[in-house]
Amino acid sequence: MLKFQLMQMMHYIIRPMEYGDIPQVAQIDREAFPGEWVFRSQSAYKRDLDNPSVRYIAACMKREGVESGGRVVQRLLWFKRLFSHECHLDSSEYIVGFSGFWIMMREAHLIAIGVRDGYRRLGIGEGLLIATIGLAQVVNANIATLEVRASNEIAQALYKKYGFQVVGRRPRYYSSDGEDAIIMSTDNITSTSFQASFQQLRKAHAQRHPEPLAQVR
Repeated sequence: MLKFQLMQMMHYIIRPMEYGDIPQVAQIDREAFPGEWVFRSQSAYKRDLDNPSVRYIAACMKREGVESGGRVVQRLLWFKRLFSHECHLDSSEYIVGFSGFWIMMREAHLIAIGVRDGYRRLGIGEGLLIATIGLAQVVNANIATLEVRASNEIAQALYKKYGFQVVGRRPRYYSSDGEDAIIMSTDNITSTSFQASFQQLRKAHAQRHPEPLAQVR
């Protein structure tokens, strides 16, 4: 496990999502995607975790590090073995974000990237996107795709930064309000050109966070 220090002596991890995370993840889902979360109920998350074609990861921190209202300046802590299942949730962990994708015919289709209220615009969403693309590569996906609300320009800008391009539009895709969805897709995520850009962005993101202070297994 690589340990990164936060500005206020707090630490984060990104690891595979587990059954015990589901209630907190469902809560974040309701906060981040009002009107859509009903399609990802707690039972749906459990089914997804049982499905070998689905991958979820969670960003979490120790509960004793959580400030009232979640107003913190933070840095992300990454597990050395991010994609293994050697790490287990304990009751002191507080989930602050999650992401997931389906793997179909070597395509990783992003289901959602959600961050808890009070912890947004702090780099967690970008960190989850980096980890998601990395995990997609591990499971031998060639491309990554997603849908995003037409009005969500901030998310679209982040996806474009990481190589997603607009490839289509789904009219009235979101049943809660009839908003259109923008379809975005990457080029081959295993290609030399994509990897060069991705690794550069990954390093730039890491430079905004302290280097590892310790290594714990």
